Amino acid sequence: MFKQKGTCLLVFVGCLLLIATALVNAHPGEHPTGPDSAGVEKSERRCGWFSNPTPSNASLYDREGEWIISVQGGYQADGDWPDFGPKQWIETNVHYGYGCACLQLQVNRSTRRVIAIESAKARPLSACRNDRKLKRWGFK
Repeated sequence: MFKQKGTCLLVFVGCLLLIATALVNAHPGEHPTGPDSAGVEKSERRCGWFSNPTPSNASLYDREGEWIISVQGGYQADGDWPDFGPKQWIETNVHYGYGCACLQLQVNRSTRRVIAIESAKARPLSACRNDRKLKRWGFK
């Protein structure tokens, strides 16, 4: 009988330790988790050239630099890309190309990857064309 109580107690203590470990390692309010989560800051609005030159390759080029949204066969940020009207999109490769947009994003500054797109809105091409800081990217 003592053996059964000892075994039950050991299982119970083991379960408590597992639960405690899970609670200690949990980080409520942090999103997302995974290899890109280090360096993620709260969401921010970024505006610039949204480039989708080939299937599943997409970046946002803003005043600070290039932010990688998607790489074919590899990385893919969560969330929906902006919807561009015909006058907001320049085709460079069949229907692939670029446009001007503002996106509400979660980014990893150290890897310059977009982790999540919370919202995205296409803008008139003139908004990016008239921004001196965006001219260095060569989009017209």
